[in-house]
Amino acid sequence: MSNPRPFTLVLSGGGLKGLAHIGVFQALEELGHIPAAVIGTSMGSLVGAAWAAGHTIEAMRQYGLNVRRKHVFQVAHTDMAFRRMRAPAIYRPEPLLALIDNLVGNKTFDDLERRLIVNTVDINSGMQVLWGQPGLRDIRVTDAVFASCALPGLFPPRQVRGRYYCDGAVLRNLPVRAASLAGEMPVIAVDVGSSSVLRADVENSGFASAYARGLEIVMQTMTEESLRGWEKPALLLVHPRVEHVPLFAFDQTRELIDEGYRATKAALQLFGGPLPADARGIYPRRRVHIRVTEDRCIGCGACVLRAPHVFALADDGKALVLEPEQSWSPLDGDYVRNCPTYAISARLADGTSAG
Repeated sequence: MSNPRPFTLVLSGGGLKGLAHIGVFQALEELGHIPAAVIGTSMGSLVGAAWAAGHTIEAMRQYGLNVRRKHVFQVAHTDMAFRRMRAPAIYRPEPLLALIDNLVGNKTFDDLERRLIVNTVDINSGMQVLWGQPGLRDIRVTDAVFASCALPGLFPPRQVRGRYYCDGAVLRNLPVRAASLAGEMPVIAVDVGSSSVLRADVENSGFASAYARGLEIVMQTMTEESLRGWEKPALLLVHPRVEHVPLFAFDQTRELIDEGYRATKAALQLFGGPLPADARGIYPRRRVHIRVTEDRCIGCGACVLRAPHVFALADDGKALVLEPEQSWSPLDGDYVRNCPTYAISARLADGTSAG
């Protein structure tokens, strides 16, 4: 299935879960969908840089499968011993810099074979800076990608042109609004950072687990807010099912790549063809039926607050569904997972779970 119409591909961060983006490129290539530009955050920028530098999908896959913890995380013992609380980060920058450099070498953005935009944040001003745009192309891609991966506290900010930059996920983990900078084209956005899955015993799992869970919650909230009210251009939102994978897991790479491939093909097939230039809103869309289990509802009003067009409080104080039949994009349905008593459920029109 060939799609000659140009589009922008936006790739989120999400720790090692971002390796699912390799499978995304594989699915797009097989279906004949070649991005006109890639915008990436954190691991999304790293995978996007490998593609923009001209690596084949198979080479990217093998590189991803060979990455081990030592290639990314090595504790900065000296800094932590001598500088203590003033140490810039827990981990040394050299291993991650070497990994990125092996992929893109000494290339600047002008040297890349394909168009790449890397999302970062100036850690002192809080300003979003998108490397690869005009006027921001003559720096090493390695520096921009490292900055985009430099999650505060884990890696030190990267100095570029005399200022210091960190992970773009601090501001926008899925920078879809930046897609307009690449031109008025449809958008395919892949989100591996959000996670609504219920965790167990996080409070007793140590600093790293609590920190990672906090990141997941923040990334999901930011993504939902940035997409709320999206009208145009058409945006195909792909959600690989990687919620169960920890942010920094090195032993599930094959599963991640395969799931990125599966989810992208499924979303494109569900959409039903190339992205039309005149479409509006977020896709794919599905018809769902919403219901409330009355004996579970406590009348807290959380659903009314989130979706007043769907819910109201009845005379008995329980939630009432105003419009049981809804057309859902992948962004919709947050009121289901945010019901504190799990009283709200959704079923696809054919009766299966909307999950």
